[in-house]
Amino acid sequence: MALRPVRLEPLFVPRIWGSRNLAPLFPPKKSLAEPIGEVWLTGNECRFANGPFAGQKLGDVWPQMNEDWAGKRARRERPFPVLVKFLFPEDKLSVQVHPDDDYAQRHEAAAGGTGKTEMWYVVSARPGAEVRVGIKPEVTKEAFRRAIADGTAEELIERIPVAGGDAIFVPAGTVHTIGPGMVLCEVQQNSDLTYRVYDFNRRDALGKTRELHVEKAFDVIRFGQPEGGKLLLSRDEYRADGTTALIDCRYFGAAKETFSNAQYSVKRDGRLKVPVIIKGSGVVFEGGLDGERLAYDRGQAWIIPAAARECIFESKEQTTLLTVTIPDQA
Repeated sequence: MALRPVRLEPLFVPRIWGSRNLAPLFPPKKSLAEPIGEVWLTGNECRFANGPFAGQKLGDVWPQMNEDWAGKRARRERPFPVLVKFLFPEDKLSVQVHPDDDYAQRHEAAAGGTGKTEMWYVVSARPGAEVRVGIKPEVTKEAFRRAIADGTAEELIERIPVAGGDAIFVPAGTVHTIGPGMVLCEVQQNSDLTYRVYDFNRRDALGKTRELHVEKAFDVIRFGQPEGGKLLLSRDEYRADGTTALIDCRYFGAAKETFSNAQYSVKRDGRLKVPVIIKGSGVVFEGGLDGERLAYDRGQAWIIPAAARECIFESKEQTTLLTVTIPDQA
């Protein structure tokens, strides 16, 4: 089976806080009938658009991938380990927290038993856009409970103004919320376990409020000094080839590459990679072969097999990639 770059089709997920206009990432998605909050790029239901798995779902293919595709240390008895998606908030998300693996294995086995650590890359942001990450260090459990009851929980979470190009790390156990007016690319463990503690008293189209999970949330919230927040990139993390290393944790790695009228090569290192096109267009192909040159465009996610020879992105216009790496222990 030829090792080549393959593209995944996105899955559009409605959310009460989402947007009816997903341009410019998805130009045809304007004036939508219902708000779309999330676009899943590596979800289990996402189908391959080309290559040897064309038409099949990632969740069905992943357990059958050989080592050349998945990497020698990938755990294919579990779902694809990393979920990458775009977020389009036009209203605040709930104040929420995610459990870690240990808690999820003990209490959420029926939901997959996987915790959720995540990172957000800010694709774009309007003036004044902000997120809140981590309860302020001086806040006690009792004070946070009172704030939930009186509707002021958001004010006890650290405020982080954001702009395009920022990156924010949100480890499991970190209370957070996302404000309106931005587009994020989220990289996370492949888990949808979310415990809401406050939802701004919103009601859906049927007049119903969404379920809260306050007691489970207090089981997993980390009080004290926040562990998450904006990633501060040192000068050593900027390289001459236009690459900025964002994060390398036990669950995923991520780096940003920007190039114009040039080629960027994704070199083999034994790990599967998922380049996400944040901006730009061009062609992608495997170096050293007379293989097919495939067009890439913004909003797309590609899979580069772990044992593929050098894969090259050749820009037609300035391109920004967010390259997600599946770690060895996944």
